[in-house]
Amino acid sequence: MATCIITGIGSGIGKATAILLAQRGLFSHYALIGRNDDDMRKTQNEMQQYLPEGATKLYHIDLVNPEGIPAIVEKINSDFGEITALLNIAGYTDPKSLLTTTLESFELTYKVNVFAPFMFMRECVKYMRQNGGKILNVASTAGMTPRPGWLSYASSKAALISMSETLTAELSEYGIMVYCVSPGRCATKLRKRLAPDEDPTTIMQPEDVAEVICNLVNPDEQCLDGQNIVIRKQMKR
Repeated sequence: MATCIITGIGSGIGKATAILLAQRGLFSHYALIGRNDDDMRKTQNEMQQYLPEGATKLYHIDLVNPEGIPAIVEKINSDFGEITALLNIAGYTDPKSLLTTTLESFELTYKVNVFAPFMFMRECVKYMRQNGGKILNVASTAGMTPRPGWLSYASSKAALISMSETLTAELSEYGIMVYCVSPGRCATKLRKRLAPDEDPTTIMQPEDVAEVICNLVNPDEQCLDGQNIVIRKQMKR
Protein backbone atom coordinates (compact mmCIF):
# COMPACT_ATOMS: atom_id res chain seq x y z
CA MET A 1 0.00 0.00 0.00
CA ALA A 2 1.23 3.49 -0.88
CA THR A 3 0.41 5.61 2.17
CA CYS A 4 0.84 9.38 2.44
CA ILE A 5 0.84 11.22 5.79
CA ILE A 6 -0.31 14.83 5.62
CA THR A 7 -0.28 17.28 8.54
CA GLY A 8 -2.36 20.43 8.75
CA ILE A 9 -5.22 19.10 6.62
CA GLY A 10 -7.94 21.20 8.24
CA SER A 11 -7.43 24.28 6.09
CA GLY A 12 -5.13 26.19 3.75
CA ILE A 13 -2.29 24.48 1.92
CA GLY A 14 -2.74 21.19 3.77
CA LYS A 15 -6.38 20.90 2.81
CA ALA A 16 -5.80 21.94 -0.80
CA THR A 17 -2.94 19.45 -1.13
CA ALA A 18 -4.90 16.57 0.38
CA ILE A 19 -7.83 17.11 -1.98
CA LEU A 20 -5.65 17.48 -5.06
CA LEU A 21 -3.70 14.31 -4.20
CA ALA A 22 -6.98 12.43 -3.87
CA GLN A 23 -8.15 13.75 -7.22
CA ARG A 24 -4.95 12.56 -8.89
CA GLY A 25 -4.89 9.22 -7.11
CA LEU A 26 -1.17 9.34 -6.37
CA PHE A 27 -1.48 7.20 -3.23
CA SER A 28 -3.79 4.39 -2.23
CA HIS A 29 -4.17 5.53 1.39
CA TYR A 30 -3.95 8.82 3.29
CA ALA A 31 -3.25 9.38 6.99
CA LEU A 32 -4.69 12.80 7.79
CA ILE A 33 -3.23 14.67 10.76
CA GLY A 34 -4.92 17.60 12.46
CA ARG A 35 -6.42 18.95 15.66
CA ASN A 36 -9.85 20.30 14.67
CA ASP A 37 -12.20 17.37 14.18
CA ASP A 38 -14.85 19.26 12.21
CA ASP A 39 -12.34 20.73 9.76
CA MET A 40 -10.58 17.39 9.36
CA ARG A 41 -13.82 15.60 8.54
CA LYS A 42 -14.75 18.21 5.95
CA THR A 43 -11.45 17.63 4.18
CA GLN A 44 -11.83 13.87 4.48
CA ASN A 45 -15.32 14.00 2.97
CA GLU A 46 -14.08 16.02 0.00
CA MET A 47 -11.24 13.56 -0.56
CA GLN A 48 -13.47 10.51 -0.36
CA GLN A 49 -15.37 11.65 -3.46
CA TYR A 50 -12.33 10.57 -5.47
CA LEU A 51 -11.17 7.54 -3.47
CA PRO A 52 -12.33 4.02 -2.56
CA GLU A 53 -14.05 3.53 0.77
CA GLY A 54 -11.56 3.43 3.64
CA ALA A 55 -8.72 5.11 1.75
CA THR A 56 -8.48 7.92 4.33
CA LYS A 57 -8.17 7.85 8.10
CA LEU A 58 -8.05 10.70 10.60
CA TYR A 59 -5.46 10.96 13.38
CA HIS A 60 -6.10 13.68 15.93
CA ILE A 61 -3.12 15.36 17.57
CA ASP A 62 -2.24 18.88 18.66
CA LEU A 63 1.32 19.44 17.43
CA VAL A 64 1.93 21.64 20.46
CA ASN A 65 2.54 18.23 22.08
CA PRO A 66 5.01 16.59 19.66
CA GLU A 67 5.86 13.87 22.17
CA GLY A 68 2.65 12.14 21.05
CA ILE A 69 3.91 11.75 17.47
CA PRO A 70 5.77 8.40 17.84
CA ALA A 71 2.56 6.63 18.88
CA ILE A 72 0.66 8.21 15.97
CA VAL A 73 3.24 7.08 13.40
CA GLU A 74 3.35 3.60 14.87
CA LYS A 75 -0.44 3.42 14.60
CA ILE A 76 -0.38 4.60 10.97
CA ASN A 77 2.18 1.97 10.04
CA SER A 78 0.09 -0.67 11.81
CA ASP A 79 -3.10 0.47 10.07
CA PHE A 80 -1.70 0.65 6.52
CA GLY A 81 1.42 -1.50 6.51
CA GLU A 82 3.71 0.97 4.76
CA ILE A 83 4.55 4.68 4.87
CA THR A 84 5.46 6.02 1.44
CA ALA A 85 5.37 9.80 1.85
CA LEU A 86 5.31 12.40 4.63
CA LEU A 87 4.09 15.95 4.04
CA ASN A 88 4.83 18.34 6.92
CA ILE A 89 2.46 21.21 6.10
CA ALA A 90 1.04 22.30 9.47
CA GLY A 91 2.30 25.62 10.77
CA TYR A 92 1.81 28.20 13.50
CA THR A 93 2.67 31.86 13.95
CA ASP A 94 2.46 34.51 16.65
CA PRO A 95 4.08 37.51 14.95
CA LYS A 96 5.76 39.78 17.47
CA SER A 97 8.98 41.73 17.78
CA LEU A 98 11.90 40.72 20.00
CA LEU A 99 10.83 42.83 22.97
CA THR A 100 7.22 41.62 22.88
CA THR A 101 7.81 37.93 22.19
CA THR A 102 7.49 35.73 25.25
CA LEU A 103 9.47 32.55 25.78
CA GLU A 104 6.19 30.65 25.87
CA SER A 105 5.20 31.97 22.42
CA PHE A 106 8.66 31.26 21.01
CA GLU A 107 8.56 27.69 22.31
CA LEU A 108 5.05 27.13 20.97
CA THR A 109 6.07 28.29 17.49
CA TYR A 110 9.07 25.97 17.47
CA LYS A 111 7.07 23.02 18.77
CA VAL A 112 4.70 23.19 15.81
CA ASN A 113 7.06 24.42 13.08
CA VAL A 114 10.30 22.62 13.98
CA PHE A 115 9.94 19.97 16.69
CA ALA A 116 6.82 18.35 15.20
CA PRO A 117 8.30 17.99 11.69
CA PHE A 118 11.50 16.64 13.26
CA MET A 119 9.55 14.03 15.23
CA PHE A 120 7.45 13.02 12.23
CA MET A 121 10.54 12.65 10.06
CA ARG A 122 12.46 10.68 12.66
CA GLU A 123 9.62 8.30 13.35
CA CYS A 124 8.59 7.85 9.71
CA VAL A 125 12.14 7.15 8.55
CA LYS A 126 12.24 4.16 10.91
CA TYR A 127 9.71 2.55 8.55
CA MET A 128 10.48 4.32 5.27
CA ARG A 129 14.14 3.29 5.21
CA GLN A 130 13.10 -0.23 4.22
CA ASN A 131 11.55 0.81 0.88
CA GLY A 132 12.45 4.48 0.38
CA GLY A 133 9.94 7.25 -0.13
CA LYS A 134 9.52 11.01 -0.07
CA ILE A 135 9.43 13.68 2.63
CA LEU A 136 8.24 17.20 1.86
CA ASN A 137 8.46 20.12 4.28
CA VAL A 138 6.60 23.38 3.80
CA ALA A 139 8.77 26.27 4.98
CA SER A 140 8.33 29.90 3.88
CA THR A 141 10.13 32.75 2.16
CA ALA A 142 10.03 34.31 5.63
CA GLY A 143 12.80 31.88 6.55
CA MET A 144 15.06 33.21 3.80
CA THR A 145 15.16 36.97 4.37
CA PRO A 146 14.91 39.31 7.40
CA ARG A 147 11.32 39.73 8.61
CA PRO A 148 11.23 42.30 11.42
CA GLY A 149 8.38 41.63 13.81
CA TRP A 150 8.11 37.95 12.81
CA LEU A 151 11.08 36.68 14.82
CA SER A 152 9.83 33.31 16.04
CA TYR A 153 8.05 32.41 12.80
CA ALA A 154 10.85 33.46 10.44
CA SER A 155 13.57 31.74 12.45
CA SER A 156 11.52 28.54 12.75
CA LYS A 157 11.09 28.38 8.99
CA ALA A 158 14.81 28.99 8.49
CA ALA A 159 15.43 26.01 10.76
CA LEU A 160 13.08 23.85 8.69
CA ILE A 161 14.88 24.80 5.48
CA SER A 162 18.22 23.83 7.05
CA MET A 163 16.83 20.55 8.40
CA SER A 164 15.51 19.63 4.97
CA GLU A 165 18.83 20.30 3.27
CA THR A 166 20.75 18.31 5.88
CA LEU A 167 18.42 15.32 5.71
CA THR A 168 18.54 15.20 1.92
CA ALA A 169 22.12 14.01 2.20
CA GLU A 170 21.66 11.98 5.36
CA LEU A 171 18.69 9.94 4.11
CA SER A 172 19.79 9.36 0.53
CA GLU A 173 21.30 6.01 1.47
CA TYR A 174 17.80 4.77 2.26
CA GLY A 175 16.33 5.95 -1.03
CA ILE A 176 14.40 8.68 0.77
CA MET A 177 14.10 12.00 -1.09
CA VAL A 178 13.61 15.17 0.97
CA TYR A 179 11.95 18.24 -0.54
CA CYS A 180 11.46 21.72 0.87
CA VAL A 181 9.14 24.36 -0.54
CA SER A 182 8.98 27.98 0.57
CA PRO A 183 5.75 29.67 -0.49
CA GLY A 184 5.56 33.44 -0.71
CA ARG A 185 2.40 35.32 0.24
CA CYS A 186 -0.46 32.83 0.24
CA ALA A 187 -4.08 33.29 1.32
CA THR A 188 -4.19 31.08 4.42
CA LYS A 189 -5.34 31.55 8.02
CA LEU A 190 -1.70 31.77 9.03
CA ARG A 191 -1.05 34.54 6.51
CA LYS A 192 -4.05 36.42 7.89
CA ARG A 193 -2.32 36.56 11.28
CA LEU A 194 0.90 37.80 9.70
CA ALA A 195 -0.78 40.45 7.53
CA PRO A 196 -4.32 41.07 8.82
CA ASP A 197 -5.01 44.02 6.53
CA GLU A 198 -4.01 42.29 3.31
CA ASP A 199 -6.64 41.47 0.67
CA PRO A 200 -6.39 37.66 0.24
CA THR A 201 -7.74 37.85 -3.31
CA THR A 202 -4.63 39.72 -4.43
CA ILE A 203 -2.13 37.02 -3.43
CA MET A 204 -1.37 33.39 -4.20
CA GLN A 205 -3.97 30.79 -3.25
CA PRO A 206 -3.43 27.47 -1.41
CA GLU A 207 -4.33 25.57 -4.58
CA ASP A 208 -1.34 27.11 -6.36
CA VAL A 209 1.04 25.72 -3.74
CA ALA A 210 -0.78 22.38 -3.69
CA GLU A 211 -0.14 22.01 -7.42
CA VAL A 212 3.61 22.27 -6.90
CA ILE A 213 3.59 19.91 -3.92
CA CYS A 214 1.66 17.26 -5.82
CA ASN A 215 4.09 17.47 -8.72
CA LEU A 216 7.03 16.97 -6.35
CA VAL A 217 5.62 13.95 -4.50
CA ASN A 218 4.61 12.27 -7.74
CA PRO A 219 6.76 9.11 -7.99
CA ASP A 220 7.90 10.21 -11.45
CA GLU A 221 9.71 13.26 -9.98
CA GLN A 222 13.33 12.30 -9.23
CA CYS A 223 15.37 15.48 -9.70
CA LEU A 224 14.31 18.33 -7.41
CA ASP A 225 15.03 17.08 -3.90
CA GLY A 226 17.62 18.84 -1.78
CA GLN A 227 16.61 22.32 -2.85
CA ASN A 228 14.62 25.06 -1.19
CA ILE A 229 12.00 25.59 -3.87
CA VAL A 230 10.44 29.04 -3.76
CA ILE A 231 6.80 29.25 -4.85
CA ARG A 232 5.54 32.64 -5.91
CA LYS A 233 2.74 33.69 -8.22
CA GLN A 234 2.73 37.03 -9.99
CA MET A 235 -0.67 38.59 -9.38
CA LYS A 236 -2.36 41.03 -11.75
CA ARG A 237 -2.91 44.49 -10.35
